[in-house]
Amino acid sequence: MSTTDLSIQLNGLELENPTILAAGILGTTGASLKRMAGEGAGAVVTKSIGSEPKEGHPNPTMLKLDCGFLNAMGLPNPSYRDFREELSVASEGGVPVIASVFGAHPEEFAEIISGLDGASASASAYELNVSCPHASGYGTVVGTDPVLVEEITRAAKQTTDAPVWVKLTPNVTDIVEIGEAASRGGADAVVAINTVRGMAIDIHSGYPILGNLYGGLSGPAVRPVAVKCVYDLYKALDIPVIGVGGIGSWQDAVEMMMAGASAVQVGSAVYDNVNIFSEITSGLSAYLKSSEYGPDDITGLAHRKVGL
Repeated sequence: MSTTDLSIQLNGLELENPTILAAGILGTTGASLKRMAGEGAGAVVTKSIGSEPKEGHPNPTMLKLDCGFLNAMGLPNPSYRDFREELSVASEGGVPVIASVFGAHPEEFAEIISGLDGASASASAYELNVSCPHASGYGTVVGTDPVLVEEITRAAKQTTDAPVWVKLTPNVTDIVEIGEAASRGGADAVVAINTVRGMAIDIHSGYPILGNLYGGLSGPAVRPVAVKCVYDLYKALDIPVIGVGGIGSWQDAVEMMMAGASAVQVGSAVYDNVNIFSEITSGLSAYLKSSEYGPDDITGLAHRKVGL
């Protein structure tokens, strides 16, 4: 029986399938990224990397819920200087490695990207984290300002020849406005969405459970939010949209692609199942074969169905 070809081209990158390991999930070391490539991910995204070492927030930093996870890691990372070697190891996995980077202003983003570009094995692309909801001075603080998002994106594009993706926050009134700002700045693609702000309180003590008091909600609960954001961005932009948020099955991946995603990132689902990438691609392959679609055919299909 023939196997459906799941390979895609995304900003000139060759992916064997449209699944990508999301940022911050087993992405702290090159070895863990390499492992996820071996588990079937079409590409992998690193932990978000900054200009200086950062310990992150105090414990507890993660809480499992019945609908997903709350996390408030606080962007812990060793700095781009000490991550270059990990990037080189990750590149041995044979799939594109996307470096997630964060900063407080355009010049900081440019510094980090320039430093990583100088590594023995540079990133295949860069994902600008302007959407982390729980890091003071970073992430959503800059990602809710369309002017700043445009400036950061332009600075990144002027620093590297590699594709630049911008990861957007759902914690705004209009995510399309931020996506359009990224596009004006020269973004090659947008990634939607990062986590939704959330909180949990211990009813016995009355204290907030997370060390940072609040964090970002991920997992199945946010998938409908992500699908709507991807749908709106696909309709408004002329650049690819990469969907992320609550994807834990091939059916979820298909839904996100029909909303307009050219590829999908998988995050929380990896915690319970490292085989998730092969399971998604196996199911996606069978679905496409039975429907006689290809990956490109289902991207944005919902728009064509309603005549938009």
